[in-house]
Amino acid sequence: MAELNTGGKKATPRVDMTPMVDLMFLLVTFFILTTVISTPQAMDIAKPDKNEKLPENRLELKASKTMTILLGKNNKVAWYMGVAGESAPTIESGSQIEDAIVKNRKAADASGVAGDFVVLVKPTSGSTFQNFVDMMDELEILKVKVRQIDDDNILDNEKQFMKEKGIL
Repeated sequence: MAELNTGGKKATPRVDMTPMVDLMFLLVTFFILTTVISTPQAMDIAKPDKNEKLPENRLELKASKTMTILLGKNNKVAWYMGVAGESAPTIESGSQIEDAIVKNRKAADASGVAGDFVVLVKPTSGSTFQNFVDMMDELEILKVKVRQIDDDNILDNEKQFMKEKGIL
């Protein structure tokens, strides 16, 4: 270090930190102002009134354009096309259901039957809320326009199948 002439006393030179402090505050201000804080996204889910006598509460579904997804435990789902009991459900993991939805929608659209492709989601007692949220997110990503939630009317043969396969 260089010595300063201070009348015989030894002193070290003073380093001015003002430019470094200014730079730090400029950088902090820049990052604070340019940071985008993401807000949580919400999805509206409305279930119809339970009064089935009102005609506006009844939705006629075409079996060839309806896919039913049963949410089970251990992130497993069972799905089938058409009427319950007419075909055996297929069991897949929650992450594999995307391919089944895409394949079934293409087949339903190619069938020539008028109407939208409908996905009926039935959460069971074995499923978690996270399974339900993941399924609704998947349907939103795949742009499935018509989706119904029915946790009240899980049929006996659906329950029986899921118990036999160990996912209920």
